[in-house]
Amino acid sequence: MYVDADDGRIYLPKDVRDRFGARFELVERGDKLVLIPVADDPLAALRAEFATTEASSSELADQVLDEALDEAGR
Repeated sequence: MYVDADDGRIYLPKDVRDRFGARFELVERGDKLVLIPVADDPLAALRAEFATTEASSSELADQVLDEALDEAGR
């Protein structure tokens, strides 16, 4: 991977793009930056991810909040 600070671009090797795609969200995590792959069709990806879950959207939201609070150190 190559980062060019002058033009603000991140260059990813072809094998990385082949595995994860070419679209990423850049997320700041304290003193780190994390690249999160973004699906070509994010809604379809979410539907596929949760197709087999039996939890309600409210239950899923509660789980996400609990995980976020745990990660933040409550």
